[in-house]
Amino acid sequence: MEIHTLSQDSELLTEIAVAYYQDEITQEEIARKFGISRIKVGRLLKRAREEGIVEINVRYHPVFSTRLEQQLLDRFPHLQRALIALDLQDNDEQRRQVAALVSSWLEQSLKENSVVAVGQGRNVAAVADHPGQVPTRNCHFISGIGGTHRPGDAINADHISRRLAKKFGGISETLYAPAYVEDRALKEAFMQNGTIKETLDRARKADFALVGIGDMNENSYMVKLGWFTPHEIIDASLNQGVTGDIAGYDFFNSQGQHVDTVMNDRVIGLSIDELRKIPCVIAIASENTKAMAILGALRTGAIDIIATTAQNIRTLLNMTQKTE
Repeated sequence: MEIHTLSQDSELLTEIAVAYYQDEITQEEIARKFGISRIKVGRLLKRAREEGIVEINVRYHPVFSTRLEQQLLDRFPHLQRALIALDLQDNDEQRRQVAALVSSWLEQSLKENSVVAVGQGRNVAAVADHPGQVPTRNCHFISGIGGTHRPGDAINADHISRRLAKKFGGISETLYAPAYVEDRALKEAFMQNGTIKETLDRARKADFALVGIGDMNENSYMVKLGWFTPHEIIDASLNQGVTGDIAGYDFFNSQGQHVDTVMNDRVIGLSIDELRKIPCVIAIASENTKAMAILGALRTGAIDIIATTAQNIRTLLNMTQKTE
């Protein structure tokens, strides 16, 4: 655990954080000392974590984590690594913990002039937003999927790519195309544009790709963007056997096989087949509801590193043991 002093405005947060995390004073004692309620102390400590004044890295004991990872690698030999986070009740904190592992891995693995294709979604965005100092890398971050003009711009691939470039001291390249178009003909027209084609060609040749894994949820990002209706999500899940997607739109079943959906040939971005050709694809899924989606994603053969929770890994191991 590290405590960073940020500015004069953060003095109270810093003082409370030092008292709680470093001096091991209870929240009740801090409340009395500062003349505030215990509930407010809890809120201030949470804010200190969110603003990066306090950085907490919580992991399982290395032996336990290594054992889980090795069991997963035995089941999926094509995997290079499994980044396994501690199970937490709070979804936002869980996402931050998984993001912390990915951020740490990138810090150690990115080299000068590395090229990274960037996906969309909350889990990928959390990596870009993870606080803390990282060594400067002259990396090239490229949007691996087009953008949208709807609410949620912070989890657009372009916005994430820009924040990653700022974090690692690199540059960002925008894919100047919408993520979603009305039909195949319009997509093909966009793909004829030289700027779009050149950006996607560079993304296809990336050294790394950072993507999210989605499940078939009526409240998913794709439904909020209007790409799917809740009814279409249910239909794809129940009648077509879809269990999840990689990068926001390329859908598969539990065996990792591609499934045709209403999204076919309507999204401008990297496909699963194109991701397979990228040397290292890091896929992130922090939600404990995504074990089945992760299983299908691993079976596509497109993922080299999975970042998720211990609960998801245990569920995966149980599921694959039963099917085998």
